[in-house]
Amino acid sequence: MKIYETEISKKKKAHYSLATEHNGILYISGQLSMDPETRQIPEGLKAQTRQALKNLDNVLKLANATRNDILMCRVYTPDIDFWDEIDDEYALFFGDHKPARVVVPTNKLHFGCLLEIEATAILDRKL
Repeated sequence: MKIYETEISKKKKAHYSLATEHNGILYISGQLSMDPETRQIPEGLKAQTRQALKNLDNVLKLANATRNDILMCRVYTPDIDFWDEIDDEYALFFGDHKPARVVVPTNKLHFGCLLEIEATAILDRKL
């Protein structure tokens, strides 16, 4: 098993890794809509969606993967009424690639974020 971390994630108090690779599959922990360096949350739902997807992209890059390697996403949001706006940005991010997906309505998310995205990606195309 291989663990992926950054200098920023190593300093976090929480007991988890950004991603774990096992048998050619990358399991990416939930990416909040917060800038990991500044800890700022962008204004507005679309901007927060772009930030969470940017964070997801950055974790993929750690593993030399791309968004086209994503098999499944789980999107958590405190209000299902946000879904149309989230989906608009999600579609722009993925383009023609359509990984499997689930949307999970939740209670409040950490730090007041409006969404969190976790993903599973393939690293070994021979699987």
